[in-house]
Amino acid sequence: MKQKKPIIIELKDVWKTYTMGENEVHALKGINIQIRKGEFVAIMGSSGSGKSTAMNLIGALDIPTRGTIYLDGKNITQYGEDELARVRGRTIGFIFQKFNLIPTLTAKENVTLPLVFQEIDEEKRNKKAEELLEMVELGERMDHIPGELSGGQQQRVAIARALAAEPEIILADEPTGNLDTATGEIVMTFLNKLHKQGTTIIMVTHDEETAKYADRVEILRDGEIVT
Repeated sequence: MKQKKPIIIELKDVWKTYTMGENEVHALKGINIQIRKGEFVAIMGSSGSGKSTAMNLIGALDIPTRGTIYLDGKNITQYGEDELARVRGRTIGFIFQKFNLIPTLTAKENVTLPLVFQEIDEEKRNKKAEELLEMVELGERMDHIPGELSGGQQQRVAIARALAAEPEIILADEPTGNLDTATGEIVMTFLNKLHKQGTTIIMVTHDEETAKYADRVEILRDGEIVT
């Protein structure tokens, strides 16, 4: 029997509540999720379902109102902001719907940015960025700024940047949301390739076609897991 891989992320009875005047709004209502190393998991839901809140918690961008989040067996809900920032830098690579590239930097400079924060020397970070941009088939465009690239090319730069620090987990927020269908399929093919190489991928999406690339789909509705 095939041995199960270790759990890399676990949310246990996680709530996220916001106070709006005199009212409390429960964005997440006691969700429980286990994600194993090397899995490709899609968290799917419509607008207002709580999937963006879930992504922020999984990505150590926020902490829950109550409940516990474990990353590699460590309870990160007890971490301060500096510790959370270190976790994000070492363990999680982010791919955003709006790309979040710095418009005045070239593709290569955008990819090296996470390595600057980790104080990797210039020669090593430039070599790494060049290798990653070649991998996403943008070797000839690495000296172009984002405004000179198509939407699909910008998203591939974002994928290369997410991989720069060699994270264990890629967290993708609507990675095809701003792309046409054909370009979206190219981006998803890259993510699927990374998954097959052993990277854990967690994708937030509202799109059923995009979710089909995942091993498993968790559906959020009104802040609760319904599957």
